Amino acid sequence: MSTIFNRRIFLGAASALALGLTATAASAQGLKLTLSSPATPTDQRAVALTEIFGPAVKDFASFQPHWNATLFKQGTELEAIARGNLDMSITSPQELATLIPGWSIFTAGYLLRDADHQKKVFADPLMNDLKKQTEDKLGVKLLTVMYLGRRQVNLRTEKEIKTPADLAGVKLRMPGTEAWLFLGTALGANPLPLAFTEIYTALQTGAIDGQDNPLPTVRDSKFFEVTKQIVLTSHLVDQNYLAISKKIWDKLTPQQQAVMQKAADDAAESGRKKQLALEAELEGFFKEKGLKVYTPDVEAFRKKVQADYLASKFAKDWPAGMVEKINAVK
Repeated sequence: MSTIFNRRIFLGAASALALGLTATAASAQGLKLTLSSPATPTDQRAVALTEIFGPAVKDFASFQPHWNATLFKQGTELEAIARGNLDMSITSPQELATLIPGWSIFTAGYLLRDADHQKKVFADPLMNDLKKQTEDKLGVKLLTVMYLGRRQVNLRTEKEIKTPADLAGVKLRMPGTEAWLFLGTALGANPLPLAFTEIYTALQTGAIDGQDNPLPTVRDSKFFEVTKQIVLTSHLVDQNYLAISKKIWDKLTPQQQAVMQKAADDAAESGRKKQLALEAELEGFFKEKGLKVYTPDVEAFRKKVQADYLASKFAKDWPAGMVEKINAVK
């Protein structure tokens, strides 16, 4: 299945799907919840969903996750949910932005301050309009925000990186959406679209020079085996959202919805805490593995990235005053 699909057809199908969402909620006893994600089984999001979310909803639903993109290719999950072929996914602002441009505000580098700020912003009323658009246009409900970590630049090359100018010509893997590729360009690199499952081999063969992901992902996917350095740019406080078909959500009773919402939030919080703890530990782990780990001129990166975004077409799609509202969340 192609990772790029016709936006008009998708939104038309999703709108038609949404027409059926007003049906009276009914019991979802015996419901099967199939989730597809490119995450590895050892990823903290996967662990939390398997160990916390699944058991919490077992009285009325059977949670059946599929990791490593074994069920649906990365980037096609939202389409699968809209077509009724998938129940749940872990989606991103970058994927949502391909269908609802306002989401691109959360693709911008150096916007969210940290994991706590990320969590508070998602819960703030400032998010209500984007959440409602996602439900109305895509037939998808976002249950909770999941902290993926601070994204760092991970390279197989040895050249020291201090400023964005040092990344000129570096082939940096990015997921294959316009928003992700723009971030790679803003960092100063030459971004190349590539599926997550292909990164290791591409690094090994030199098809790409590097990739950007949080440190726990670098460890879980063993990218450290085929790279030589990690540049701590911390350019994005990366977030995912646990997504469920709105049609399925509306079939749940209010009590079941409350149980599922708590299960989602508890799983996200567990994953968040473990991810933060891992980030604190992993710098030493990678140094022990022989990688060079260092902090560049972060202010130089922040200045360029923010300037590039403010001058981009993405900024024109951002809801008026939302940057200021996000900055005001404490």
